[in-house]
Amino acid sequence: MKRGILYMILMVVAVMCATTTWAQKKPRVVVNIVLTTMNGDDLERYADNFSQGGFRRLTTEGVTFANATYGYMQTLTPVSLATLSTGATPSTHGVVGEAWWDHITNKRTTLVDDSSAHSLRFSTGTGNYSAKNLLAESFGDAVVKSNEESRVATIAIEPMSAIVMNGKRGVAYWMETHKTHWTTSSCYVEELPEWVATYNQEEWNKVYQLERWNTLLPYDRYHNSQVSKIEGLHSKEGKRIDFVGTDDMPTVTSLHQKMCYTPAGNSAIFAFAKQTFGKLQMGRDEAVDVLNIVLDTPEKIATVYGAESVEYEDMLYRLDRDIEDFIAFTTAQLSSPEEMVIVLTAAHGTSPSYNATKEPQSRFNVMQAEVIVNAYLGSQYGNAEWVLGYENRNIYLNHNLIKEKKLSIPALQHEVATFCMQLKGVSHALAADALRNSYFGSGYAQKIQNGYYPKRSGDVVINLMPGYIEEQQTTRSASGSMYRYDVHVPLVVYGGGVQPRVVEEKVDMTSVVPTIAKMVGIAAPTASEGEILKVK
Repeated sequence: MKRGILYMILMVVAVMCATTTWAQKKPRVVVNIVLTTMNGDDLERYADNFSQGGFRRLTTEGVTFANATYGYMQTLTPVSLATLSTGATPSTHGVVGEAWWDHITNKRTTLVDDSSAHSLRFSTGTGNYSAKNLLAESFGDAVVKSNEESRVATIAIEPMSAIVMNGKRGVAYWMETHKTHWTTSSCYVEELPEWVATYNQEEWNKVYQLERWNTLLPYDRYHNSQVSKIEGLHSKEGKRIDFVGTDDMPTVTSLHQKMCYTPAGNSAIFAFAKQTFGKLQMGRDEAVDVLNIVLDTPEKIATVYGAESVEYEDMLYRLDRDIEDFIAFTTAQLSSPEEMVIVLTAAHGTSPSYNATKEPQSRFNVMQAEVIVNAYLGSQYGNAEWVLGYENRNIYLNHNLIKEKKLSIPALQHEVATFCMQLKGVSHALAADALRNSYFGSGYAQKIQNGYYPKRSGDVVINLMPGYIEEQQTTRSASGSMYRYDVHVPLVVYGGGVQPRVVEEKVDMTSVVPTIAKMVGIAAPTASEGEILKVK
């Protein structure tokens, strides 16, 4: 009898110990590292030149989801950042792009501009921004809701990226456009924290600027050959160097431009991220803390120089070293690596450069399309301003004018959609009436519908042909399509006790947030709709 009682006591103690061990292993810090642009195969393509402690450490010690994709067409940075922060598609979270047209006022509305929010110290040239137009709860919001002691911070060059990834709780920091000082909005805090002000006053961001951009490695080790910006290239083995015309290259003179269009932007962000991690004492108590690091520089470099460029490749190698340094710093602040989860992913991939070959790919002329559609409607119903504008592959019609003429809005939507199929470069066009009143369970229409939000999307949504991008100055490559080069992105979950492996099954990016929420033991954001992934 006594032996039985002793046995039961020992069992209870063992269970309690096991429970305590599990509780101790539950992550207390979540770090989201989001490149605005990175193609899904880049981690494998450039692996031979990565360091042991950066991208390679994440992929060899974490779970790599090799077939992670976004399930909608509008693969634009603010749209995908909203998906990564809410766990929902655009049709649910309501972010359809940087801007849209309001059918009541006939005015263009931007996502984060807010005249009621005032800028803070060091915000010269930045403007007034807030998160008021974000409709769905973010991961950071959910974390703070679960525990008011949790600390949430987001860092990016662009205010749009910082605010959308952050949400309404915590604080989002971005670079002002004059001296690249870190600043934020009154929608988060009334005064800039003193440690941030001191960081700015000491001009730390200037340390990372590249006065001259040379390759990090010997040129013969690079996979790409196209060059626009990097100076002084030479090849000992006679490797071909394809110099691309620089007529459309942006002028990079100010410190802010150097942060945007050289790897300096990534380095400056990670330096400030380390400061943020330490000053906020992340991981020092039982409350879950979140640090979002959004890297705007990869998209800007890929857009201007192309994903086939040496500039883009060199940026990745330098970023790899920045990540290595950041991981070493943060893990040294914690008692165990399992206390932190790092999620590495991207907002989207990018298209092949339109002029990557001897015969450039045709591009879609937005201004011409607006004029042609408006002229067509004018020929049918009388000359007037029938088209309000074009945003994010959406055509917005003038609803007030249509009502004044006593015409049917749905009928004109279908008519314009049919007409748009004649425009060069358009492969599909769907009327808003069809997207609202029909269900598309697969194919291109499903991806368009997943990105459609009735109050903000346009009257006609168009999809361009594979390889087509919109014609814009200083743009060689762009995102925003439903094709694999845009929707397929890297996804790695590292730390938190995950079992290293590669998952080949298809994964939807709405699954990231609920998975991480499960790992840290909180409820997923209210709009979250993805499935929880198996990481342990």
